[in-house]
Amino acid sequence: MYQSMQDVIRDLDKNKMLLRVSREVNPDLEVAEIHRQIYDKKGPAILFENIKGSPFPALSNLYGTIDRTEFLFRHTLKKIKKVIELKADPSRLLRQPFRYLTTPFTALTALPSKKWGKSPSMYGQTTIDKLPMIKSWPMDGGAFITLPQVFTLPPGSKNPMHSNLGMYRIQLSGNQYKMNEEVGLHYQLHRGIGVHHEMYNKSVEPFKTSVFVGGLPSHAFSAIMPMPEGISELTFAGMLSGKRFRYQFDEHGYFISSDADFVITGTILKDRKLPEGPFGDHLGYYSLTHDFPVMKVDRVYHRKNPVWHFTVVGRPPQEDSSFGYLIHKMVEDLTSQEFPGLTELHAVDAAGVHPLLLAIGKERYMPFRDPRPEEILTIANRILGSGQTSLAKYVIIAAEGDDAQLNTHNLEYFFKHFLERVDWTRDLHFQTKTTIDTLDYSGEDWNGGSKVVMACRGEKIRELKKEIKFNSDYEGIRQISLIAPGILGITIQTFSSYIAADKEINELILHLKNHDLTGYPLIVLSDDSHFTAASVNNFVWVTFTRSNPSHDIYGIESYTIHKHWSCKGSLIIDARKKPHHAPELVTDNITKDSVTKWINNSREAILP
Repeated sequence: MYQSMQDVIRDLDKNKMLLRVSREVNPDLEVAEIHRQIYDKKGPAILFENIKGSPFPALSNLYGTIDRTEFLFRHTLKKIKKVIELKADPSRLLRQPFRYLTTPFTALTALPSKKWGKSPSMYGQTTIDKLPMIKSWPMDGGAFITLPQVFTLPPGSKNPMHSNLGMYRIQLSGNQYKMNEEVGLHYQLHRGIGVHHEMYNKSVEPFKTSVFVGGLPSHAFSAIMPMPEGISELTFAGMLSGKRFRYQFDEHGYFISSDADFVITGTILKDRKLPEGPFGDHLGYYSLTHDFPVMKVDRVYHRKNPVWHFTVVGRPPQEDSSFGYLIHKMVEDLTSQEFPGLTELHAVDAAGVHPLLLAIGKERYMPFRDPRPEEILTIANRILGSGQTSLAKYVIIAAEGDDAQLNTHNLEYFFKHFLERVDWTRDLHFQTKTTIDTLDYSGEDWNGGSKVVMACRGEKIRELKKEIKFNSDYEGIRQISLIAPGILGITIQTFSSYIAADKEINELILHLKNHDLTGYPLIVLSDDSHFTAASVNNFVWVTFTRSNPSHDIYGIESYTIHKHWSCKGSLIIDARKKPHHAPELVTDNITKDSVTKWINNSREAILP
């Protein structure tokens, strides 16, 4: 069991899972580029021992591979799994008492533990400008904390079991922030911290907040874990680390994690916001500049020999993809409890997580008549009405039992199954003018867009074509590619406006109606169909991050009856880049070339 981040580093070093970078590196783009290139090689965790402008070393790529992530939690994962199994089905304790003999004590012994005396995390103090000011992408608005653990309590409480521990990025520099005095917090009101913010708005108490960086690997993971009701993030952190979450309050009343490497304390200003961003984000695009809450900094504590823990985000998969894998592994047994009738749910990481959810559900409503989507539509509505899954933009759901091999993690097979069965006259269900993920700029407004549920049930109704069977002489088509069986990729002219798009796509439809497209139920329009077709990851990323269902879905022989939109022929998704989209992430070529040269030629960069 780890006692500190230094323990983690020693363990990784011993097991040849650590790359030490001793030369001075620039936190402005260079550090992030090294991280990206090492990550792409499935390389080790990286300890930057000499960061320009900071006396503190920094660690990244800790969770860079699934194997290493499981290695870090190898002593506790099975125990956690058992706790969650019992949470999902308490009757298991009666059926398998010996399997769960010690499980109730796992949670009890992981309760947060209050410490007295000076906390190890308060060994010294520093200032914001002395921290590793890591900027990951050229257009980023400044330096950010990318793995913060943001701790808040409701007004009047000092009980850690009432707390929220969440991961909301922190902007340390740039824009209008006063260096060493203010930092920006990026969070939405539906998050746990947002609930506390609303409570403090009605209170005279100052909104005291603590931001932890580093510490035990389990603590960062707990900050992003969607917790089952009744289990606090701090208790989960204790269970996952095999060590109780230790804490105390400093002389100013701020909550201090005794195991953190750094603790930033301060007060969120209730009625003040400042521009935050841009920031190269998880979808592979920048999140743009918007007004977000401001934290007035009180103190910056650190432990002896602290290590700054960070990651670099961008187009998935990235290091944080391992979080998604581990979360799924832990909570899969809770799926049916949270969503009755749902057997599988996969937020597709390669599509940016929230833009695309794949699901499998049970059909039990009318077993005596011809099969059509019924119960799975109820399940889909439940998905779109619950917590983080409510941010989904495309939900594609299939019925359990139609194919024993079907699973949501085999993307190619899932889409094949779905496209063989979907009926576009019946199986499309839109929600318009609603909310979507704030990181998704495909909608008509920030945080505003549309959603669609696509459902299928029953036997195959078509054979998917595995090659392009027609030659087009239409001058508007610049490229044609076969993305996957049944999916055509077409490139037409660059998108300029929705008025122009309607004209362009309707002209394309008139041309396509002259061809036999029965084996191509889905057509994706993109700026480069060859790129879109190059891999399944490219397909889901382009298609589902660059389209707004209400605006960008067309169909051959489309019609509307009683407000239900349908099409008799192929469905068309316009996934071209739009003028209102956020820019995609592009590395700085000079930095990239320099890092590539160093990795290829330096002995220091030889991977363990």
